[in-house]
Order: sequence, then C-alpha cells, then structure tokens
Amino acid sequence: MTPSAVYAWLMSGANGSACDGFDAHVIASILSVALIEARQEAAPVSERVGLSGSDLARLTGELFPHAAGNFARISDEALAADDEREQVRDLLLVNRTGATEIEIPLASMLAARAMRPDHLWQDLGLRNRRELGWLMSRHFEPIAARNTSDMKWKKFLYRQLCEAEGFTLCTAPSCAECQDFDACFGAEDGESRMATLRRDVDRTGASAIAAE
Repeated sequence: MTPSAVYAWLMSGANGSACDGFDAHVIASILSVALIEARQEAAPVSERVGLSGSDLARLTGELFPHAAGNFARISDEALAADDEREQVRDLLLVNRTGATEIEIPLASMLAARAMRPDHLWQDLGLRNRRELGWLMSRHFEPIAARNTSDMKWKKFLYRQLCEAEGFTLCTAPSCAECQDFDACFGAEDGESRMATLRRDVDRTGASAIAAE
C-alpha cells in the first residue's frame, strides 16, 4: 500500500465533527508517511508517529472512526523515551495557540517527525512548505510569530531550544551575514514524502514480482 492510498483511506471516513478538514488532512498526512516508514524500516509505529499505541488509537478513534480497529491492534505499543524529541515537544506545547486540544498530540507528532532527515514539511507528509506555515500559525502561533525571517522550521525550532539554554547558533551581527545563511534560510523545495515513499513502494513491489 502506498502513502497516498493510506491517506485516501483515512480521509474517506474523517469525522468532521471532531476536527475540520485541514486538521484531518495534517494528521492523515503524518500517519500516511509514518506508517509506511515504520513498515519499510521495521520500526515501531509509535516511534515514527510520536504517540504511544494507546494515544494513537484514541486519536484515530476520534478523527477516523472507520480506522479505529486497525489502530487498536497496536494500542499496547509503548513510546520509548527520547530527550531530544521530548524537548521539541515541550517547546511546542509551551507555544500552543490553545485553539483546540488536538494541539497536544500534534506537538508530539511534529516533534517525532522533526527527528527525520528531510525538510519538516516533507517529513510531515505535507504537500508543500506553505501548508506547514499554516499549521504553525494556526496551532503554535506564539512560536510561529517569532519566525519573522522565515527561517527553515527545523533550524528555527532548534534555535529556540538553544537560545532557551543560553546558546546561539550564529554569532554574526545579522542573519544575512551568517555563513550558514543558505542552510538556515535557503529554499525548502523538493519532492513530497508521499511521492518519494510511493516510488519506493512501487520499486519494492516491482522487485518482489520480478523475484517470484
């Protein structure tokens, strides 16, 4: 199954009374890439999603009730402790907009996906960086408002953590003069994780067929 197929399946039964369309889209996107990654890498689903099995089952039961039975199968899966992930999660929780309780599990999911290697919007399974900007402004407005120079989101989150501890990532008098300017502020284009994982799944499937 491809990430796009997982996403379509989840969205087909989204509970409109539990969240609006954009929030359902975000959660479904995260789950779609995280579930495929977990299967490909033989990793715990909780690690890739950022929620324990019971918390994930509860969230999906509310948002995607038709899929509740599928996620209930991993309800006893624990989430291993990770200091770095938990620091990012706590930073986001402190900077919640406070508009909805979905921000609590969402902070954990964003923190877990921030541990992945690509741009954050890609690791979340979103279509483009603009969607991530909407997400941050909507649910984590205090921290989003501080990203006035449009720094890459992973860089910005870690910069916030460092500054909270009294460190800075760049000693130049202005961001424009920093030698890491491109790494911190350059374009965040590229292919979505949905497309990348779909290609990987297609390639794996084709190889399996050829081997039979």
